[in-house]
Amino acid sequence: MKHLLLTLLSVVMLANATYAQDSIWNKVKHAVSQLNDLNEQYIEPQHYNFTVMMQATSAYDIFTIRSDDGQRLTLANDMKLKVGPYFGWRWFFLGYTFDLKNIGFSGGKIKREFDLSIYSSRFGVDLFYRRTGDAYKLRNANLGKNVDVSNLEGMSFDGVSAGITGVNAYYIFNHKRFSYPAAFSQSTVQKISCGSLIAGAGYTRNSLTLDYQKLQNAIDASCGYGVVKLDSSLMFDKADYHDISLSAGYAYNFVLPHHILLAVSGQAALAYKRSATRSATEHQAAFNFQDINIDGIGRFGAVYNNMRWYAGASLIVHTNNYRKSNFYSSNIFGSINIYVGYNFGLKKKYRRT
Repeated sequence: MKHLLLTLLSVVMLANATYAQDSIWNKVKHAVSQLNDLNEQYIEPQHYNFTVMMQATSAYDIFTIRSDDGQRLTLANDMKLKVGPYFGWRWFFLGYTFDLKNIGFSGGKIKREFDLSIYSSRFGVDLFYRRTGDAYKLRNANLGKNVDVSNLEGMSFDGVSAGITGVNAYYIFNHKRFSYPAAFSQSTVQKISCGSLIAGAGYTRNSLTLDYQKLQNAIDASCGYGVVKLDSSLMFDKADYHDISLSAGYAYNFVLPHHILLAVSGQAALAYKRSATRSATEHQAAFNFQDINIDGIGRFGAVYNNMRWYAGASLIVHTNNYRKSNFYSSNIFGSINIYVGYNFGLKKKYRRT
């Protein structure tokens, strides 16, 4: 009898544990379904579990630095075409692009890009890691009145390199009718034109390394030795920018015939900046500033999507601004993307029996 009671007790405990596990799993599935709750009159849900995509990307980085005395230098990289495969599973989208001409390298320094995006109808998260190498050119310069800078403009300059690492998260208020993923991750199809307010938060770390002595040598070679001397506020080795921001904006999807969608999205970010810049000489004080600035994020897209096949193009623009009484820095970066993809692995609910 004792063994029978122990056996019955074990069965009851196992049944309760199984029920508890099923209950937790059901709660998780319910929570996930709520994240993707949408109005199917406006949005067609994704019918497939997986997607593969090939994308061509041209990334751009433009830096402008300006001193309080009016010296201004603008540097930008040459836009090079990169291609790479992407793979998606439901919310997750992972890919890698590389330069076919110089795989993994730009100039003498490694050039890397990595992006991971997680999307649902209610919110999205973007993780990014970029190291741009040193393939920059001086695009524009102003070093003072009556200073001829024509020989500087267009000159290659390998004394600067930049990197950015960060995360952005955003919430879509009108998520039942407006599909942000329909425009920029191709995971749903917008059926009726609609828009939504968007709000989010993010953290970004920017780094800018400048060999100012090499820059001074280039100026001397182009303008004449001793004609122009860099302002002290531009004579730094490295600047690290830490950025915590709150953003808000609006996005709209225009639905056209034949499965074509045009999308536009704009967000203004109120960003708290903290920067530490090292000066190479001890007698020149490194500048530190903590301030609030206005940044911006813009996205534009055109997509054809019949649910099985999709193709399109997008333009993404980020602006970061840093201002202080003796120094100004502006960074415009983003990418132009052209892609074509294929969805597969039909979900069970859409299979025909």
